[in-house]
Amino acid sequence: MPSDQRALIHIPIVHTLEDLGSLKESVVRTSLQRSGRTALKRKAQAISEIWKRIEEYVENLHVPWDKVRIYQDALPVSGKEQQIVNDLAAAGSRNHQLVARLIQKGAILMGTESPRLLLAEHAIATKSLQSGIRAGRLARKGGEADSILTKRDRFIADRINHTLQPGETGILFLGMLHSIEPYLEPDIAVTRPSVTA
Repeated sequence: MPSDQRALIHIPIVHTLEDLGSLKESVVRTSLQRSGRTALKRKAQAISEIWKRIEEYVENLHVPWDKVRIYQDALPVSGKEQQIVNDLAAAGSRNHQLVARLIQKGAILMGTESPRLLLAEHAIATKSLQSGIRAGRLARKGGEADSILTKRDRFIADRINHTLQPGETGILFLGMLHSIEPYLEPDIAVTRPSVTA
């Protein structure tokens, strides 16, 4: 990479139950009602395999870690980013355990998302779970959830545009429904490894 190039490795992720925080119990209950225990277990195993591939890919990157910025789905700009990562890593989130290991190597953790937009999306997800409608389906159908997702994408891209410096590499862990590339500045070279296939 040229010394003034900005690079972004965009890793599409699948959230584990441990990533869901206060929504975890509702999601498990809804999944058990809809699909049963066996299907829930199969889904958890498939997600675990995806995370194994993500971990192998990221931990085998040959980058100067002190010039890497970590951007994380659902990590608000708050001044409490490290504590949030530590808490979720301790709760068993493989995503946050991986982020914690990268920070130990020298990577810089970045607050990535708007707290206001995250709270709005959390409210929609809670309402959807209570009414039996999947938040993902709502997002694809359009409306308020789709609008918030687009606003989140713009915010994340803006954060990267303004904080990723020449000569640095960003690693973005972001859910598969997101689409930030249209909002990134053109000098940011994006790599999107196929670790979830």
